[in-house]
This record gives sequence, C-alpha cells and structure tokens, in this order.
Amino acid sequence: MRQTPIGNPIRRVDAVAKAAGTLKYVADYHFDDMLYAKMVRSAVPRGKILSIDLPDLPTGYYFISHKDIPEGGKNQLQMIKSDYKCFAENEVRFIGETIGLLVGPDRGELEELLSKVDISYETQPYSVTIEEGLECKGGPFVGDDNLFCDFTIDKGDVDKVFKNADRIFEDEIRTGWQEHVHLETNGAVALCEGDKFVIYVSAQCPFYVRKSIAGLINRPYEDVIVRQTATGGAFGGKEHFPDVLAGPLLVATYTIGKPVQLIFDRFEDSAYSVKRHPSRTRFKTAVDDKGNIIAMDIDVVYNAGGYESCSYVVLQRGVFHATGVYNIPNSRVRGRAVATNTFPSDAFRGFGAPQTLFAVETHLNHIADSLHIDPLELKRRHFLKKGDVTVTNGHINENVVLPEMLQQVLDQSGYPEKVRTYEKGSYKGIGISFYNHGGAFTGNGEQMIIKAKVRLKKNRNGTVDLLIGSTEMGQGLQTALIKIVADALQIDPKYVRYPNPDTSKVADSGPTVASRSTMIVGKIAERAALSLKERWNESDELTVEEEYEHPEGFPWDQATFQGDAYIGYGWGACVVEVEVDPLTFEVNTTGIWSSHDVGVAIDELVVHGQVNGGIIQSLGYAAMEKLDFSQKTGFKQVGLSDYIIPTSMDFPSQRCTLVENPYEYGPSGAKGMGELVFNGASAAYVDAVSRAVNRPIYSIPIPPETITELIS
Repeated sequence: MRQTPIGNPIRRVDAVAKAAGTLKYVADYHFDDMLYAKMVRSAVPRGKILSIDLPDLPTGYYFISHKDIPEGGKNQLQMIKSDYKCFAENEVRFIGETIGLLVGPDRGELEELLSKVDISYETQPYSVTIEEGLECKGGPFVGDDNLFCDFTIDKGDVDKVFKNADRIFEDEIRTGWQEHVHLETNGAVALCEGDKFVIYVSAQCPFYVRKSIAGLINRPYEDVIVRQTATGGAFGGKEHFPDVLAGPLLVATYTIGKPVQLIFDRFEDSAYSVKRHPSRTRFKTAVDDKGNIIAMDIDVVYNAGGYESCSYVVLQRGVFHATGVYNIPNSRVRGRAVATNTFPSDAFRGFGAPQTLFAVETHLNHIADSLHIDPLELKRRHFLKKGDVTVTNGHINENVVLPEMLQQVLDQSGYPEKVRTYEKGSYKGIGISFYNHGGAFTGNGEQMIIKAKVRLKKNRNGTVDLLIGSTEMGQGLQTALIKIVADALQIDPKYVRYPNPDTSKVADSGPTVASRSTMIVGKIAERAALSLKERWNESDELTVEEEYEHPEGFPWDQATFQGDAYIGYGWGACVVEVEVDPLTFEVNTTGIWSSHDVGVAIDELVVHGQVNGGIIQSLGYAAMEKLDFSQKTGFKQVGLSDYIIPTSMDFPSQRCTLVENPYEYGPSGAKGMGELVFNGASAAYVDAVSRAVNRPIYSIPIPPETITELIS
C-alpha cells in the first residue's frame, strides 16, 4: 500500500547539481583535438546563390557545405517530412538559412574569417505575412499555392444552420511570433567513437535527432548515437531545431575526423532559431434568438516560414482546439499552413493550441459584448461535458470539472463583484478565460507512429535504472517518473536512477513533447515497474520492457481526421485583473487566479511551478513579447535587450489551485499538463485590458504603444 500520497513533494533529483552549478551542459564538454564551428548563413529572405567567396583559410581551418555530403547521402533533415535542407545549395528561403560551416581551432579566428565571407545573390521578391504567402508574392516556392497543408473538418450541417440563424457574427483574430528564450542557448558536439558517430546535444528528442541526420552520411540510424546533455530549457525550441545544428556538425566530423562543437550565443539563438507560428483565425458564428451559439465556420492560417518542419501537426492541434472548451453543435474548421520567407516556425509550448484558443475566447468576448452580456454568461452555457461530441466527431470521454474550477477562481478573485464595480473604460478591468489541451499525440499517433517503449533494469545493489529516451529539460520529468516507478515498486525514490538518454542504451519512449511524458510514458513505466516487482526475486540483475498499449473503444481515422483526436484533456480556468495607466497606457496586472485539472498531480510542487511559469509565459505572449520582421536582419527584436520578456517585477504572485479528477489511463490518475498551463492566460489578460479601456482587441501582443493606438 502507498504510504504517502504520490502528490506530496519531494526534492527534485536535479536540484542540488543545478543549485551548485556542477551540472554539465553541452558547452561544458571538451574533447581532445576538438574544433569549433560557426554557421555561414544567408543574408537575404529569398534568392539564388550566385557565388561564395571565401577568405584564405589557414591550415587547420575548413569550410563545410553540401559539397561535403558523401556519395549516397542526402542533403535533407528528416523531420516530419524531408523538405528541410541541411545546407542551402542553389537557393535560400529565409534570412539565417545554413549555407555552410566554418570550422577551426580558434573561435576568435573563426569570427574574423566569417566577417570576410562574401556571398552574392540574385535576390527575388519575398513574402513575410500570411497574406503575402497566400498571394504567392514573387511566385510560389512550395507547390503551386505556397501551402504546406490544407484540410477541413466538419461537424453537423453548418450551411443549413447559417440560413436560419438569428444573428451572424464575423471576426478576425491574430497572434504574432514568440521567442522561446530558454536560458541555455542551442548547442551540440559531434565526434567519432570507433566506427560510430556521436552527437552530444541539448535537445528534447534524441531519437528524432538520430533519425533526422543519419541519412546525410548514408548510415543506418544505429551508427549515429545521440546523447542528450543536461538541457537548460526548451519549450519546444529544442524539438526539431537541434537537427539544424547536429546535421552540419555530423557532416563536418565525417569530413574532418575530429570533434566539432557549435554553441550559439544569445544573439544567434534569438536571430536564427525557430519561433511560435503567427496565426490568423477568421470566424463566422451563428447565434439563435436566445443568444445560443449554433454554428461556427472557422478559417485558421498559420505562418510556417521557409520549411514545413512540424507545421502540419502543429496546425492539426490548432484546428482540433479551434472551438475551445465549448459544445458547438455545428462547426467547420479549415486549416492551412502557408510558406513565407521567414525563419521556419516550429514547436512551442501548446503546439498550435494557444493560437486558436486565444482566438475563440476573444471572439466569444466580442459576441458577448454585442449581446450586452458578460462573457462568462455566454461561455458557461456552452461548456463541454462528458459524452458531448467534439469538433472531430469524437466524444468527451471523461468527467469535465469546469464548473468546479470556475467556482474556485470566482471565489478567489471576486470576479462577479468586480465586474459589477468596474465600469468599462474606467481603466480597471477583470477578464476570464477557459481552455483545454489534448494529452499525447493526436489520433493514432501513439499506437501507429510513436510506439513508445520503457525499459527498467534492476541492478545487483537493488537500485533500478529507468532507461528511456524521454528528457529532463527543466520541467521536473526525472523527478516525476522516478516517483512513479518507486511508488509502483514500493521502494524509496533514491533507489531509482534516471540517466540522460543515450540512444544506444535506452528504449525509444518517443519525443518529450505533446504533454505525453508523464501521462503516456509514465503509465508504461508504471506497468513495467509492476512487472518488475512481480519478478523481483528471479535474479540479482533483471531487465523488463513494456510497450504502449492503446485503450480500446476510441476510434480515429487519420485520413479524414474523424473520431477521438484525444482520449483525455487537461482543463483550465484563469482570471486576470489589471489597471491601465491613463497617461502612459502601461498595464499593471493586479491579480492572477487559476484552477487546473491535471488528473492527479504526481508532485504538487512541480505542478505549481509549471502553472506559475506557464501562466507568466502566456501573459508575456499577450502583453509584451513583440517580434517584427526586417528585410535586412530578419527578426528585429534580437537579444534580451530588445525582445522583452516578463520578469518577477512585471506580474504579481499567483493564486493557483487544482481540482483532482483522476484519469483512468494515466499513472496514479495523472494527465499531461506542461502545455495546458500556457493556453489560457493570454485571453484572460486581453479580456481584462479590453474592458479597462473599453475597446475591442483583435491581436496580440498589446504593449503600451498598441493600447495607445487603440484609444487614440
């Protein structure tokens, strides 16, 4: 029997090493004869490469390009698709695209050599915005229409309902780029070990990296070993992007035969790395004579940038969350990912859902304002509940505790009284939002694509090794999974070890993404531990391995996107209160209250840390994280002096609570929650500011200068 609740906090397993500064990050790795690398990047948004003029390279210095890929190798990074080139060859699609590597023993000399590289281009008209991409400005460079993907899902009979609607509301909501700002910048080292190639890398998905780059040198996956180093933050920015570093480094090491290290400085990490997809969501919503929403026709477009990377699956999640936590009887959602000549957009905490969840929440606020009712009144009458049909014609399979969560945030915040007290335009406002997040990969992704495995090894000294590809990147996963295994084995967590993954030694448990690690991998680990417990006395050394088993009764058709896109969801409610300075239009956030359903918390302190961090990150997305494009430099706001992120002085302490709602298919009842906690605060903040200044808001971010424009 469990002695203490699993949610009781323990000291994080990485706490001492991180606090003491003894944890070894990728920049701390050094090998004999190690060389350093600097990327040679494109300087124009779109064009043909006419010539590359290099300075005289001293002895021991090299220029590595697509010409160094060996016979049989392909100049491709195999992500979701293989459209992303390792090295640009004849053309470039965005500022910062990798053309080559300068490699040598002295980093100062490399900087000097880099400044002397002269590349001539035949520049071409380029697209930056969603509209320019859709118009194929300068001619399409992806297919005939500049679209990486285009699909539509239908529920009910939208056209018929619109003909009989009492009122129809149309709206357009936009979101911008967002920078990850992980504390540790991107970095990797490549070297040879015998006849194998080894990549040390700060990454979320070691097996992704291996799969992506092995084809460059025409080797089987097993000939490339990826070792995850301690990773100082990621937020999705180290899901596919490490491939962009590891690929060129692998080619360099293959060519030169020495270890090569590439570490981004903060400028490079800001200027030349992936961002959150900008979005445009258009609504056409039908309302009956009682003020009930009866249909939605939604058009979602994401700016994917120069290569697809994972935009297709990011868009899927955005489309599947487009109607939020609401039961809309009839809906049509079209999703498109458009190519532009900007740095490729990629994974970011929430993975496409924050854009559409912000859009639907804000759209409902606009409808409520037109109907002269409080947004809460409109929203709560449409809450999803168990058994309701989802936007993909699946079903909500769990108890939905939104009413309980709502009551918590109402009690904490005093929302009803403040709504009555704060007049619109009084420069005081309070806003509310609701949100969810599907746990794990969409549809059949877990059983047909990922097929996760977990391996446990009992050692002679009674310790147990958890050997999986899932990564700790600051979110507390090592602590959570160790607790799950120890709880199932009924041993002290100090006897369970969870090393950083080495692809030659651990089972492929899938990527550390999609709010799946605790919920999916943790459940497999729990089963493996129970199996090991039954066999504990068989031998002093024992290894067990378990695979993912998909629960029955949850159909999904990947071809039509119909059925249960997700078996379980995390749910959230958030209230934000603000005061706007009537002279400077600076916003002072005076209160933040939230409630979340994450099933059962595996470690309450870890969960509360995630809630606090996720909500502040979401508020930064809405309030201040402005990122613009320049035809000369790419992104304008580069580095932490220009790109503004929240600090501890920008927002007050939070009040966050949990509603326990055990999930049948999660370890000890746990669900995923890492992305959920980002998804809603931005909409609550914008709702509050909108009421405070008595102006509708249609896009984020909204720094003071934007609010000034709204009021003037």
